[in-house]
Amino acid sequence: MSEDPYQILGVPRTATQSEIRKAYRKRAKELHPDLHPGDKKVEAQFKTLSAAYHLLNDLEQRARFDRGEIDASGMEQPQQRFYGNYADTNQAGRYTSAGGAGEFEDLSDIFSDLFGRGRGGGGFQARGQDLYYQLEVEFLDAVNGARRRITLSDGNTLALTIPPGTRDGSKLRLRGKGAPGSGGGAGGDAIVEIRVRSHPLFRRNGDDIEIDLPITLYEAVLGAKIEVPTVSGRVSMTVPKGANTGDVLRLRGKGVKSGHGPAGDQRIKLQVVLPDKIDPALESLVETWSRAHPYDPREALRRAS
Repeated sequence: MSEDPYQILGVPRTATQSEIRKAYRKRAKELHPDLHPGDKKVEAQFKTLSAAYHLLNDLEQRARFDRGEIDASGMEQPQQRFYGNYADTNQAGRYTSAGGAGEFEDLSDIFSDLFGRGRGGGGFQARGQDLYYQLEVEFLDAVNGARRRITLSDGNTLALTIPPGTRDGSKLRLRGKGAPGSGGGAGGDAIVEIRVRSHPLFRRNGDDIEIDLPITLYEAVLGAKIEVPTVSGRVSMTVPKGANTGDVLRLRGKGVKSGHGPAGDQRIKLQVVLPDKIDPALESLVETWSRAHPYDPREALRRAS
C-alpha cells in the first residue's frame, strides 16, 4: 500500500499523538464493520485505517517513517541481518506496530471505548497481521539443515528449524507468532524469509553443488586419487589420466538433499595449475617432448575463421 498514513488518518505530519488518536477514534467509529455488516469495501477501509494508526501510534515507528527509514508500507530497507518488515500482504491495511503486543491491546481498548465493553463474541473479530522477518544463514546450514533462535517483535525468542535443502529466498511460516488479533480474533503468523550467504568454495545449481578444483600438471597427465571437499565432508576422488582444464567430474549423490527425492550431485570442474616457477628440469622435459610430439590445439579455430 502506497498511501501516506497521515493522509489516511486526515492529520498533518505535525500532529500530536493525542490528535492522531482522536482522528483514529472518529474514523474508526464511522467505518467499524459492526456498523456495516457484509460491506467488504468498508471493512477494507477499516483495516487500512487501523494499520495506519498502528504505524503512527508507535513513537519509534513513526519517527523511522518520518526519517524515511521505512516506507508507507512499513517495510524496512534490508540493512540488517535480521529484521521485521511488518507488512500484511493478505489485508488491505499493511502497516503494523513494532511495539509488541501492548500496541494491539491499546487498539482493543479503543474498540471497547467506541462500542462498549462486554459485548461478547458477537462483535467484529479481526485476525492479527502477519509479521515479516529476514534471517541470514550460512550456506552449509541451508544445505544440511540447522536450528536457530530468532527474536520476535514482542521480544520473545523462538527456535526455528531450517530444513535441509532450504533455498535462498525461501519463507518459513510460524503459525500464530505474528501480531495478536482484535476482538478475540486469531493471531497472525510470523513469516521468516531465509537469505543464504555465499560460500567461498561451493555454488548451488538446483540440487547440484558445483566447485572449481585446481590440480597439478602431473596429476592431470598421470592421473591421481585426491581428496575433494563436499557439503557433507571430504571424500576421495580419482582424476583420470589426461585430465584437462574445464573437464567436469561428477560425484553422485553428493549434492543437496531436499524433500523426499534423491540428493543432487556434486560437479567438479578441473583447473590445471602450473607451478609458480618453471625450473630448468621441467623446461627441458617439455622442450624434448614437444619436438617429438607436436600438436596444435588451435587448429579448429583456424578452420572456422
